[in-house]
Amino acid sequence: MKILVVDDEQVLVKGLKFNLENEGYTVETAYDGATAVELARGGSFDLILLDLMMPEVDGLSACMQIREFSKVPIIMLTARGEDTDKLLGFEYGADDYVTKPFNILELKARIRALLRRSGGAQQEGKRELVTAGPISVDPAQRVALRDGKVVELTAKEYDLIELLVKNPRRVYSRENLMDLVWGYTYAGDYRTVDVHIRKLREKLEKNPAEPEYILTKWGVGYYFMG
Repeated sequence: MKILVVDDEQVLVKGLKFNLENEGYTVETAYDGATAVELARGGSFDLILLDLMMPEVDGLSACMQIREFSKVPIIMLTARGEDTDKLLGFEYGADDYVTKPFNILELKARIRALLRRSGGAQQEGKRELVTAGPISVDPAQRVALRDGKVVELTAKEYDLIELLVKNPRRVYSRENLMDLVWGYTYAGDYRTVDVHIRKLREKLEKNPAEPEYILTKWGVGYYFMG
């Protein structure tokens, strides 16, 4: 597994590289967003750790640019802890968010969970499409389709729609979805789910303002009407 670590704090980068290589990962490093985008475009990474606050091209801009050509899982690293910053990261295509200072064991667990979700299905062999209405998911390739056409999703967006499509009409609370899709819970920050649901509607629904398939049960949660 190959990880790109991007942060302008060279001591932090050195420490992360050391810890991750001890876990068996291959690690490349960068110290600014522009270099991160260039490396991501030219390299084949399984995951990117991307700092939010960097000179020239910041982490949000780099994340947005990477999302134009890659679905590689991205974990944002930042000293900021406000909910608005977290939601911005998800808006720009990040899959997870870790606030500095962080526990290295927790970060490793987050990395393993995200890699497992983004790559595990490909190791299980070929499977048939799971279809509900005009929307299908292909667990082997980890792609979603609308009317037979592939729709570009981030890793977490795919995980979320796969769960909903496989369980049509089952209502999930935001807490349930954080547990099942993210594998842990952001204390009091369940709006993360709302952001991902909105992005899925924008990408998969004919009219996101009046969704037909990714629906809300008010006061309870979300479900898929297959």
